[in-house]
Amino acid sequence: MTSPLQGIKVLDLTRFIAGPHCGMILGDMGADVVKVEKKGSGDDSRHFPPFQGGESLYGMALNRNKRSITLNFREARAQDLLRLMVKEADILLENFRPGTMEQMGCGWKELSAINPRLIMTRLSGFGQDGPYAQRPGFDGIAQAMSGLMGLTGAPDGPPYLAGTFYIDYMTAMYGATATLGALNARHLTDRGQMIDVSLLDSAVSLLTTAIPTRINKGETLTRTGNRDRYSSPANVFETGSGDFVLLLSGTNPLFGRLAEAIGQPELSADSCFSTVDARLQNAEAIEQVLRGWIGARETDVVLEVIGRAGVPCAKVATIDEVVENPQLRHRDQIVEIDHPTAGKVSTAGVTMKLSDTPLSIRRPSPTLGQHTSEILLEWLALTDRQIEELMEDAVI
Repeated sequence: MTSPLQGIKVLDLTRFIAGPHCGMILGDMGADVVKVEKKGSGDDSRHFPPFQGGESLYGMALNRNKRSITLNFREARAQDLLRLMVKEADILLENFRPGTMEQMGCGWKELSAINPRLIMTRLSGFGQDGPYAQRPGFDGIAQAMSGLMGLTGAPDGPPYLAGTFYIDYMTAMYGATATLGALNARHLTDRGQMIDVSLLDSAVSLLTTAIPTRINKGETLTRTGNRDRYSSPANVFETGSGDFVLLLSGTNPLFGRLAEAIGQPELSADSCFSTVDARLQNAEAIEQVLRGWIGARETDVVLEVIGRAGVPCAKVATIDEVVENPQLRHRDQIVEIDHPTAGKVSTAGVTMKLSDTPLSIRRPSPTLGQHTSEILLEWLALTDRQIEELMEDAVI
């Protein structure tokens, strides 16, 4: 065994971010992931800039370790081909609007009858049922509706979206985690099952204490900017170099070390700052002290002095700095892939490290329909002539 999901076959019917990233996680783990795309246009993300060699970097970032087959879903024979492939699959991923697969005759009831061992992982904006199930849902909508956006930004300013589509990625991880759980359950029962994960559910799961605080204590959390709501000092400060650093020293031991490091050990004995709660009550006062100390020193000095004291502190990095980060380079988190049309493409590496069955990037993101013939040959044992006829009839 060379990879944790060696021998597992996945049909990936997804597009945009959450679904494709879920499929990519399974592909990184060694599964044979077949990306099933609409004939002619493919996954919508193929058309999003920026482009390199005619290929979308956006799309390539989500679809490595997959093969691509195209189907004309308006053709009954294409739907028949999909059902034949379902018989051979272990997992099917889809993130259409709820009901779309049922309209194609490929809902859970139909597919589980074809293959009782199938695991069908469904990712959507709001879930497969409920009053909002048919609403279109994207990452930003989930950020807004979950309350996360309302908690993000300055107290006296508008709410902000996060700088990336993190709800999509979180939903992808929930989907992949649930899929792995269902695979293990199948070892015990020999039956597959349907998995239902949504953007809104995933977003709400990140609220930590916001829901219990509101329901149990009648208090509503509000925006705090970059200031941590549970401890202090924990905020962003500007250095004398014009950079920003994030300092996290909210616990009593950390604050004591910080006070020593900046040459003001008496602060940790001051009744205004001696406990976590006291510092929270006097956050502006202690931050004012730190703004003065940090603002009078160059960034390198701030990081060296505070870092030597063992207090977490980091420069707010630009993307230019991230791509040169030696720690990320050491752990192969930024790698270069050879793509058949785009050439050499730098991208994020494999995140998870397994000691006995390491994950790897075996394939670059496929071009549209690149593997149609070989997949039909491998999965369904179709002849060359049968494949040619399907192409001639625009089924594939």
